[in-house]
Amino acid sequence: MRVPGSDASRVLVALAAAIVSGMLVAASGNEGASRAAVSIQPVGVLWVNAIRMTVIPLVVSLLITGIGAAADVASLGRLGARTLGIFGAMLVGSAVVTLAVAVPLFTLFPAALVGKVPLPPGAQEAAADVAKAAPSGVTDFVMGLIPANPIAAAASGNMVALIVFTGLLALALARGSAPSREPLLAFFKSLGDAMTRLVGWIIALAPIAVFALMLPLAVQAGSALVGAVGFYVLAVAVTALAVTALCYPLAGHAGGVRALARSLLPTQLIGISTSSSVACLPAMVRSADGLGIPSRVSGFVLPLAVSVFKPAAPVMWIVGALFIGKFYGVDLSPGALAVVAVASVTVSFAAPGVPRGAFLLLTPLFEAVGLPAEGIGVLIAIDLVPDMCATVVNVTGDVTAAAWASRAEARG
Repeated sequence: MRVPGSDASRVLVALAAAIVSGMLVAASGNEGASRAAVSIQPVGVLWVNAIRMTVIPLVVSLLITGIGAAADVASLGRLGARTLGIFGAMLVGSAVVTLAVAVPLFTLFPAALVGKVPLPPGAQEAAADVAKAAPSGVTDFVMGLIPANPIAAAASGNMVALIVFTGLLALALARGSAPSREPLLAFFKSLGDAMTRLVGWIIALAPIAVFALMLPLAVQAGSALVGAVGFYVLAVAVTALAVTALCYPLAGHAGGVRALARSLLPTQLIGISTSSSVACLPAMVRSADGLGIPSRVSGFVLPLAVSVFKPAAPVMWIVGALFIGKFYGVDLSPGALAVVAVASVTVSFAAPGVPRGAFLLLTPLFEAVGLPAEGIGVLIAIDLVPDMCATVVNVTGDVTAAAWASRAEARG
């Protein structure tokens, strides 16, 4: 589920109003107006905190129900297992291509735009604490994967350890008898539904929060904010194009790349216009028919892909982290980027089906690598065009996964 067009328009209007107003205040040099603009920032901070309070219960509930659903899929047989393997392989490929394209691309980020906005209070100290606490080697990293106290891991924001515990708990539940398993799964399903509704209410306030977050940034950064946002949008588009191009040889087609492109183009155009993978499902089925994918395969793979498979997640998460790092002047180490990349592969399927829901999972990741959580509000504010690019990657990846599964089934 994506944000409806009217809601996206309101966020875009709020973003434009904040940038224009902030630039005018900055140009005026009026200290009173500047203080007034900065004074509304707590409204945006409260909104970010509201998002953060939902993350742990939402991720835990979605991971447990999602792994339960994956176990059901695998029980359907060979096609289900192959489909899950294809999803995993494509996510890894997307992350690798994104790192290969985006990291060199951000070396071109204009030096004059780096760190134009001061870090929020406490963010620099948090980044230093993270650096001190970072594992010094592979052994330390592996030892930190199993939490001695999962409640403490949740309280401290150690999402990697919490996810490992949650995954093991979900697997244990899946192995249990139906009478003991169903009540807990029903509980987490209800919890996930309630948290999803709560997140929907919070996201509905995005236009107000975006204005409150972006106005102080525009006052502080001035015209540099426009240049930084333009670079981010371009970086997402270029990286999304590279990942989309990767899908063509993976999909394969007897008629060649041109015939494959013709089959996928209608689906991609709908993806650009709607920013909704769900809305593209009928077009994806038609594209699959044009590629000669049996309906038995497409009818299974495509609905599953729309629900849990997000090949654009590495693009959005890695590029987003790189941009916020440059925007606030925080250097991201290779280890920090690796954490974001691994999370985009292993956790993206748990993103809630609400507008901008994937950004919720970025909040603890940003904090884990020393980036300010306020950066999530910045990404949401400028997400309209990047969201179109992400949808094209997702729908192309969905059809590619169906084609790959069809070839695997044909080989037996």
